[in-house]
Amino acid sequence: MNKAFHPLTWWTGAIAIAVAVSLAHHTAFNLVVVGGICLLVYKVNQGAIDKTPWSGGLWFALKIAAIIIVIRTIIGIAIGVPIPGSTLFELPIADLPDWMAGIRIGGAITQERLTFALAEGIQIATLICIFAAATSLTSPHRLLRQMPIFIYEFGVALVIATSVLPQLVTSASRIKNAQKMRGIERKGWAGVALPLLEESLARSLDLAAAMDSRGYGFSRQRSRYRRERFLARDLTIIFSALTLIPFSMVAFA
Repeated sequence: MNKAFHPLTWWTGAIAIAVAVSLAHHTAFNLVVVGGICLLVYKVNQGAIDKTPWSGGLWFALKIAAIIIVIRTIIGIAIGVPIPGSTLFELPIADLPDWMAGIRIGGAITQERLTFALAEGIQIATLICIFAAATSLTSPHRLLRQMPIFIYEFGVALVIATSVLPQLVTSASRIKNAQKMRGIERKGWAGVALPLLEESLARSLDLAAAMDSRGYGFSRQRSRYRRERFLARDLTIIFSALTLIPFSMVAFA
């Protein structure tokens, strides 16, 4: 199902939704967006014939987003600029040098300060989930084929950046399953880090040898492959995402 859409459809929609989220800066709107993209990714991946390494990128990003919300909230509570309001509880105040005037560690924790820190964490987590959803729904190989020749090197870097995390997650899961089959029980990432590093280096060397054997970088002319065209369903998704921008400007102005 996800192969029926143009590779740039989901990324264009993700950029539009990210702009809308940044303009709205509203916690309820952010939660609705995250819920919507999670449902979309689930439906699209459910209809896919085969599972790709990047199809589970959103679910891993949700874990990272939850950690970011917790860290941002703790930092916002413990360290920051005092915000007046309804005091919930107080923490011991640490002495800071004069050049850090205006910043306080500890002190009175107000409801407004806690709400602001939580809202900031949700805002950052929402942006992460938006682009993780685009990564989950788009094949990086098909995305690279759509890049114009004059920004092809940028496209290569972009594809590597968006696909390395899903590849690492897949490799780590495969290594853990192999260790369990051999009766090796290791908790955490300590027993996975070294095999994962070795596999990543071996894969990089194989990729470099494959690119060198095919003459990559010697020709600046495009092959007979032609870029895919945007269809009506692609334009529908893109325009639907673009309508969120004026909606967020009017509804949350």
